Amino acid sequence: MIDLRVAAAAWRRSHVVVRDLPLALLIAGAPWIGPLQEQGTRLGDAPQRPLDALALVPIALQALPLAARRRWPAISLGLVAIGFAVDQLTGYVTAAGIALPIALVSAGAHLAHHRRAVVVGLSAGYVALALALERDGSGEDAGGVVAFYLVLAAAWCVGVWLRRTRAAEAERRRQVAVTTRLTERTRIARDLHDVVTHHVTAMVVQAEAARYLTSKPDRLDESLTAVADTGRRAISDLRQVLDLLDPAADAHDGAREGAALRELVEGTRLAGQPVEYVEEGDPHRASDDVATAAYRVVQEGLTNALKHAPGQRTTVHVRYGRDTVTVEVATQGDGPSAAHATPSAPGGGRGLTGLKERVVALGGELSAGREDGGAFVVRARIPWGGAS
Repeated sequence: MIDLRVAAAAWRRSHVVVRDLPLALLIAGAPWIGPLQEQGTRLGDAPQRPLDALALVPIALQALPLAARRRWPAISLGLVAIGFAVDQLTGYVTAAGIALPIALVSAGAHLAHHRRAVVVGLSAGYVALALALERDGSGEDAGGVVAFYLVLAAAWCVGVWLRRTRAAEAERRRQVAVTTRLTERTRIARDLHDVVTHHVTAMVVQAEAARYLTSKPDRLDESLTAVADTGRRAISDLRQVLDLLDPAADAHDGAREGAALRELVEGTRLAGQPVEYVEEGDPHRASDDVATAAYRVVQEGLTNALKHAPGQRTTVHVRYGRDTVTVEVATQGDGPSAAHATPSAPGGGRGLTGLKERVVALGGELSAGREDGGAFVVRARIPWGGAS
């Protein structure tokens, strides 16, 4: 039994000439069908010549080239036009004449080069055909000649419209693809920045502290172990970033990101930063994008604390509310300078800039700055559903 889906797929894979051949054969056979034998386009009032063996010539010239109407549109149109002229001059006037407007539509849609030359050549040929019919005394009046020319011009214009529509759609898809690639590259760049900056900062702080522990082997071993653990977490986070490039990679859920937050806080504590972590609500409700954004907010806040206020008390508060996730990272002491909180400042704020773009894209808000109590606070509010 034939599988229709397999047959349809094989048909779509076949050569374009093969796919266009059935229409050509259908038009070639139409003039021999009883009700259609008297049908045809006639320029003038000459009597119609009955079909005979010679009628195969104009019929074949008009119909069979349609098989190549998309592969070789100019050649197909030229042969069809010649066949139409022979059809009119010999008086057969068959139903195969319908091939001319079909060929014009196809040429208008698929012809890539010398389009103007084709239009001029066809117009000149049409005038010559009208004059030849007029000389034989069977020509159409001027109004009829112009009307039929306008019909043919309309067929060409339909093809041109199809070509432009197809080109506009291709350009739209290209722009969407470019935008998508740029968005993904930006997202990956932000993630790489967040991961590398945080973990490398923590490792530098830990390594600097280890320099002063050479006389205390136990604490030195503990410090070096913390450096190694931070490196392992960096590798794990980098793998998660690379998973963005793999469609088959498992998605992260809110619970996993919640556990990752606790690991992040613990790693920062090992780097010597006193961190108090408070979590409220159920992280399971958070989608992948929302949970990841919340994680990055905490990561950026802790990175700034390690870089600009090492050893100062830092509080991380994550609240999974009814409508939004609220994240707040507050660091006492000097904290980041204003430059680090201002995205436009030269050389600073790149992490906060990318973080704000991520949060805003999800329909949320992000702020970073010093508050009245002297603490530097990074605060974000992200709706559950992301951007609507």
